[in-house]
Amino acid sequence: MVDILRGVRHIHLVGICGTAMASLAGMLQQKGFRVTGSDRNVYPPMSTFLQDRGIAILEGFSESHLSPRPDLVVIGNAVSRGNPEVEATLDEKIPYRSLPEILKEVFIRGKTSVVVAGTHGKTTTAALLTWLLESAGLRPSFLIGGIARNFNTSFRVADGEHFVIEGDEYDTAFFDKGPKFLHYLPDLVIFNNCEYDHADIYPDFSAVKQSFRRLLNIVPSKGALIAGWDDEVVRTLSADSPTNIISFGLDRAAQWTATSIRFLEQSTCFQALQDGEDWGRFEVPLAGSFNVRNALAALACAHRLGLSRDAIARGFGSFQSVKRRLEIRGEAAGITVFDDFAHHPTAIAATLAAVRKQFPRNRVWAVFEPRSATARRRVFQRQFSRCFANADHVILCSIFAPEKLDPELRLDLDRLVRDLRKQGQDAHCFPTAGEIVQQIAPRLQKGDKVVIMSNGGFDGIHARLLSELDRN
Repeated sequence: MVDILRGVRHIHLVGICGTAMASLAGMLQQKGFRVTGSDRNVYPPMSTFLQDRGIAILEGFSESHLSPRPDLVVIGNAVSRGNPEVEATLDEKIPYRSLPEILKEVFIRGKTSVVVAGTHGKTTTAALLTWLLESAGLRPSFLIGGIARNFNTSFRVADGEHFVIEGDEYDTAFFDKGPKFLHYLPDLVIFNNCEYDHADIYPDFSAVKQSFRRLLNIVPSKGALIAGWDDEVVRTLSADSPTNIISFGLDRAAQWTATSIRFLEQSTCFQALQDGEDWGRFEVPLAGSFNVRNALAALACAHRLGLSRDAIARGFGSFQSVKRRLEIRGEAAGITVFDDFAHHPTAIAATLAAVRKQFPRNRVWAVFEPRSATARRRVFQRQFSRCFANADHVILCSIFAPEKLDPELRLDLDRLVRDLRKQGQDAHCFPTAGEIVQQIAPRLQKGDKVVIMSNGGFDGIHARLLSELDRN
């Protein structure tokens, strides 16, 4: 065992229900440690994920949660000074680390590290690449920001030489404000795209771009940067990369691109080209142009790692996607309810465009909760007025935890509804998930597609809506 965990038996995680923290809890448990954790926001799927593994979740934060005293405390990046467990850890001088520090020293060092980065598409791309490696018999370890259906987990510690990790540009911890992905010892980086996000920690887009520059600057010369060529910012930042560049995208200038794309109800087919030459036809059970790009990124990386064309085709065909990425939560009265993690305007637009391409003759309902630190802010006011273009009906929920933001900084939902109506869209805002269910259930018709988007639990709206539809 590495020095960082020498003599450690009991590890306590503060903020355990975040996707990455819950995954780390499972990984540490798999290593044989006693793991406990605490959090204030406890909801599926991560709460269920932890409970199924017998990992104790303590509600809220309290100094008493550190009794008996753990050997090590891992502090999540959503936790700050003033948290009772953080203060007790510092007062009692209990050893503490960040999640990325533990990942780096305990799980990644010694492996071939593939970091999947970018503003959008990280989870799906990382899950798809992991499955390509797994289906080829390479047994990769991985950590991604969602539950990969092929594995029914968000992590695995395995004996293969590869570690695939979703590389987040969010900060590491209150005591380490650098991006998490700088800890992950990248041999290869997939850089999908780059937009302004995380408005709570990045003052402007220049700061976001600088974080990615720092990541690209630590890829070794013998490694590779798999770069999304459809994104102008990625192309610009990649120009200064000190390593090999392998480009992908729908732009014909990319080394890896796709043509003859066909969107079907259950899958997408495309012809892959390498440097303009036919490299084979593939089918992947995903929807939307953005997922063609994700597939090309995984394909280019898998090829670099030595996978054959046939192995990649088999992996694509048997991929089962990720929970909360256009996941069908159920169907009732002929109405399909989807769950999606989209919370950035670009992701919302891409998700709705994918549904529209799959179901061009059906009515599409977009139900959105502004919950993320960026979505709740006015910084994307204009973009939100345009990103719902592929929805016939737009239903907004009140901003999550509005008291945490100055009113001048908050997204103006009344203005957003007015702007959407001026564009001819049916748009409404309701204060709670329960009221949304009561208002829209009587209006839904057989064949409708309801796309519910939030980066949180949204007060169980999916199950509540399906239950209400079953009663009618």
